[in-house]
Amino acid sequence: MKILHNPHLNIGLNTAILRDIPSPSTDTTQVKALLARCPSSAVTPLVQSKAMANEQGVGQISIKDERKRMGLGSFKALGAAYVIAYKAMVEGEEQVGKTYVTASAGNHGMSVAAGAKAFGANSVVYIAETVPKAFEIRLVAEGAKVIRAGQVYEESMAAAKQSAEDNGWSLLSDTSWPGYFEPSYRLMEGYTALMDEANAQMQAPTHIFLQAGVGGLAGATAAMTRKIWGNDVVIIVVEPANAPALQRCIQAGDFVVAEGSDSCMGRLDCKEASLIALKGLARDANFFALISEDEGVAGAAYAMRYDMPSTSSGTGGLAGLISSVPHRAILGLDKTSHVMLILSEGPE
Repeated sequence: MKILHNPHLNIGLNTAILRDIPSPSTDTTQVKALLARCPSSAVTPLVQSKAMANEQGVGQISIKDERKRMGLGSFKALGAAYVIAYKAMVEGEEQVGKTYVTASAGNHGMSVAAGAKAFGANSVVYIAETVPKAFEIRLVAEGAKVIRAGQVYEESMAAAKQSAEDNGWSLLSDTSWPGYFEPSYRLMEGYTALMDEANAQMQAPTHIFLQAGVGGLAGATAAMTRKIWGNDVVIIVVEPANAPALQRCIQAGDFVVAEGSDSCMGRLDCKEASLIALKGLARDANFFALISEDEGVAGAAYAMRYDMPSTSSGTGGLAGLISSVPHRAILGLDKTSHVMLILSEGPE
């Protein structure tokens, strides 16, 4: 594990590409109102593991378990489906016959498909050739038309953008770039429900380890952390060393595209950060950490030992905690620390 202290903490990045980009939303009002009207909505559990805390040499570990969120298997259920519900129920936009298109490594596509089906719309999900067949089957079962394009997420995203232009479909991405940020801003707003629930379930932690791909979950969670619990919580953003999208931007002091080999942490294998997430995390995160492929796999294996099956993507934050031993003094982690983790998805 390699860590980088964030030199932009509390200030953010002053760079041209981010100036017109909004920071992550911390307004939970509409999210809670819409979730209250959703029959499949329920608060996800917060798990306290004293045994794990003892083994890791910290005082307390609290794990927000998102594996069964709304029956879709991950926190992503709070994102795209919320966007579609917002358009239908708040903005009054007709959804019947509308087509949403996106690219996904699986979970975001499930949320798009479920939201579209609920409101009579159609969904088309582009996935890379490397996405497991099991996710394709789940997407089809949820009503999506699935198209494989490219070897990596960025290539399937390019295909989704082109199909939106060619067919007049609505692009619903979980990332943001110049000229495209309103849908992803609203999508990240949906993730605020997770921390709103956590606030009612636990006392303030001293540390939070947040796994990140394009950064949507990490950005929303970090912004909510600062709103709810203030600046004393140490936030560590964890990425694969093969896909350091956010860390490279923090190092460069600007938006850059990361380079690296494919990562086994598939949902975290993203080379281009969401600009909204980058803007928020540059201000809110204390540290950016990179974990190796072996460390990522070890995180999933460790969770399995505690009867919490997931993937190396879903346990990225846990892998960061396990791998942080050489950096405990810098991170301020000791036997008095209360660590929060998010188990973000179920097993494949």
